[in-house]
Amino acid sequence: MKNIFKLSIGFLITAIAFTSCGDQKSSKSNGALSSSKAEKVYVAPGEHDSHYAFISGGYSGNLTVYGLPSGRMFKEIPVFSQFPTNGYGYSEETKPLLETSYGFVPWDDSHHPDISQTNGKLDGRWVFINGNNTPRIARISLTSFETEEIIEVPNSAGNHSSSFITENTEYVVAGTRFSVPVPQKDMAIKDYKGNFKGALSFISVDPEHGHMDIKFQVLMPGFNYDLSHPGRGKSHGWFFFTTYNTEEASTLLEVNASQNDKDFIAAINWKKIEEYVNNGGGTMMPANYAHNVYDENTHTATSTMKKEVRVINPSEVPGAIYLLPTPKSPHGCDVDPSGEYIVGNGKLSANLTVHSFTKMLDAIENEKFDGDAYGIPILKFEDVLAGSVEQPGLGPLHTEFDGQGNAYTTFFISSEVVKWKLGTWEVLDRKPTYYSVGHLTIPGGNSREPFGKYMFAMNKITKDRYLPVGPEMEHSAQLYDISGDKMELLLDFPTHGEPHYAAAIPAEIIKDKSRKIYKLAENEHPRKATNESETKVVRDGKNVHVYMTLIRSHFTPDNIEGIKVGDKVFFHVTNLEQDFDVPHGFAMIGANNAELLIAPGQTKTLTWEAKQVGVWPFYCTDFCSALHQEMQGYIRVSPADSNIELSWSLGED
Repeated sequence: MKNIFKLSIGFLITAIAFTSCGDQKSSKSNGALSSSKAEKVYVAPGEHDSHYAFISGGYSGNLTVYGLPSGRMFKEIPVFSQFPTNGYGYSEETKPLLETSYGFVPWDDSHHPDISQTNGKLDGRWVFINGNNTPRIARISLTSFETEEIIEVPNSAGNHSSSFITENTEYVVAGTRFSVPVPQKDMAIKDYKGNFKGALSFISVDPEHGHMDIKFQVLMPGFNYDLSHPGRGKSHGWFFFTTYNTEEASTLLEVNASQNDKDFIAAINWKKIEEYVNNGGGTMMPANYAHNVYDENTHTATSTMKKEVRVINPSEVPGAIYLLPTPKSPHGCDVDPSGEYIVGNGKLSANLTVHSFTKMLDAIENEKFDGDAYGIPILKFEDVLAGSVEQPGLGPLHTEFDGQGNAYTTFFISSEVVKWKLGTWEVLDRKPTYYSVGHLTIPGGNSREPFGKYMFAMNKITKDRYLPVGPEMEHSAQLYDISGDKMELLLDFPTHGEPHYAAAIPAEIIKDKSRKIYKLAENEHPRKATNESETKVVRDGKNVHVYMTLIRSHFTPDNIEGIKVGDKVFFHVTNLEQDFDVPHGFAMIGANNAELLIAPGQTKTLTWEAKQVGVWPFYCTDFCSALHQEMQGYIRVSPADSNIELSWSLGED
């Protein structure tokens, strides 16, 4: 027995030794898996992240900026929603950015950011994002990290298949989720089928300044246009949109919009339509939409109402639009870096459908049609199909690419990300997400040249991933290392609002271009005061304009008298600092708006109504110096019939 026992121990030790050697060898060969996860996301104090991530805020209406791999949030950029933190949408200079044909709209639902490109590569000039509720597209400068322009999209509702850009940022494209009567009119909802239209808008982008203008809208059949992406490389000049509700149902869509075995991906040859438009084609339709532009020199936005838009009916440009049958209720529409493969992520499909651009062109040339929808040719499914990923998971939504011939798809129902091989359609790896993943992002993953080191998934349900904070939780994102053969989950980090999509880019492309200050010498604000000698208080009837400056650690002026009940006071406040990261705040007791946060060299305006007799303080809200608490002032408000003269001072008793 002793010999048997010794022999057994010997075999056990030998087995452990061999296993240990095998593990060491495997660990070394896996590379990325050999180091600790903490090391791979750790950014030492004073060091910088390697990537920026611009994550949509969903129902916050804004855009958040994170660092990767740390998952640290750096900034929330206000876009479609008022933001009391810095006065966006409250200051007189920024309120025009939120004007629409419906009036002042201080909120939206932001979904899909996309970074500008040159030759199919991320260039880091601007990031665009859509407002889903009141259809709008915004352009944010990646120099100032501020919203510079918002254009409303007419003939649209539920601006969801937006905002995706072409390879040279010729266009930012916006597709309507909800089809509507075009033009709008009073009609029975039950008459939806055949009467509603889906508008696909191609918004041109000025290559120097980024200014947007609606070049044309394609009026498509009344399907729901869910998501889109541009062709690239060999498919440059085309744009692809997923559709669902090809049944054209108007009620109980969860049942009635899921009857067809296949819906469509709409392939739009925008180059062909552009040529038609440049030659005078299309019809100018009456419209009413806002175009809002922020001037960085005057620090002021203006809003202009535009009154017409050019529309194109598909029948006007034969050979420009085709429909690719795609199972079933496809959501994401994603194009690989080569431009050859178009992935239709069918939410209700057992398989993942991949179309071939080359086969699509052949089917068009040889008229391999399977009927039409409202005159638009439907290509035969088998003649455009590149292949299928067989039963990869449940509820596919979105796909991105690593530039190494691999694709990564999210599966909402089975809560996972699946890695698969382009061309062979083989599943290579799968990793769980926590929980119910929506979008995923690889830096540059929807461009011609992805940066395939990281991938992060944005999950819809958080549950137990963080400490509980009541019934409403922030959403959960998860960062994966995709540099090896297998994905490795590195980090959970919370995200603000409800992120849908994100755009990420190596920090080196944009960080050195980031603005530090606004130069006072270049300040063209009409009510600026670029030194203390230019400060003044001017009455214009019941409007009083205060030309004010601030610098560490006082306001000029800091005492104002002669204001009367019923006056409206406009504080035009200029920050005289010319040092990086020295903003000043301005808050006035009883103001029915917000504070101002004013960057060095910038001028902003806060409006305050004098409602009560008394002496009312104002102060700096941003801790700026050791004497920050001393940075304050007073306004004396007298009765409406008072004869006290207007006066102001600094350092006088």
